[in-house]
Amino acid sequence: MSSNQTHGSFVIAGGAIDMDRDCLILRKFVELAGGRSARIVVMTVATARPREAREEYTQAFKRLDADRVRVIDTAKREDANDSRALDDVKDATGVFFTGGDQDRIYKLIKDTEIDALLHQRYNEPDFVIGGTSAGAHAMSNMMIVEGSSNGNPRYGISKLDPGLGFLQGVIIDSHFDQRGRLGRLLSALALQPHMWGLGLDENTAVVVKDNQFIVIGENAVNIVDVSQTSHINLQRLRRGEGLALWGVKLDILPHGYGFDIENQMPILEENLLKRELIKI
Repeated sequence: MSSNQTHGSFVIAGGAIDMDRDCLILRKFVELAGGRSARIVVMTVATARPREAREEYTQAFKRLDADRVRVIDTAKREDANDSRALDDVKDATGVFFTGGDQDRIYKLIKDTEIDALLHQRYNEPDFVIGGTSAGAHAMSNMMIVEGSSNGNPRYGISKLDPGLGFLQGVIIDSHFDQRGRLGRLLSALALQPHMWGLGLDENTAVVVKDNQFIVIGENAVNIVDVSQTSHINLQRLRRGEGLALWGVKLDILPHGYGFDIENQMPILEENLLKRELIKI
């Protein structure tokens, strides 16, 4: 995830985030967006239930004292070029993508005016972009749009499409431990071994800024690296046959741990203050 990011921040969650109790993940998003001055846009493009998502997120962000909440539902591709939607994004301090189907984000948002505007805003110092589940998948330049869960790695079970491209060099997967998705993430990485994988558990997020992140939430994140494997048997396989991967690197980080993206190194909890990493 070499993002070369020197401005703004990201809050990327693995789905099923708490929206009723302490709301740790959304609370951090509001804080980064300006706290009580936060002007938030919720993007419901991924969900087939935009009305329900509108109500849930509007109520949650208002409970967290955000100054203003707007919802943009791009049901059609032309909606992503609508002047009112663009004005809302121009005025926002944070934009949050809901869960649903990440393929909808690709089909309805990619290479539209709102996509271009989000990339422009991404470079501003105090802007924050967030996403959960499908909304997290779409943050990277390549994303999993299909793939079987609860199985061993197999050739061809993971389909990849371009994401929105805010974060480069990483493939993100969500609901990771809860749905047994290590196999499908490894299957995707075997096709793109120069990239690394970020598996996000439910109600868990990474807060990314300046080529480093910190983990917040109930469970853990999994960092998967196949770039140094000594053997991958892709060339001899037919679709659906089992992958062999030797020397896969796996790091598991719970709440409070950090990660140096540029150097691909975990950061111990007690060293976070020394590194001046984002505070929880």
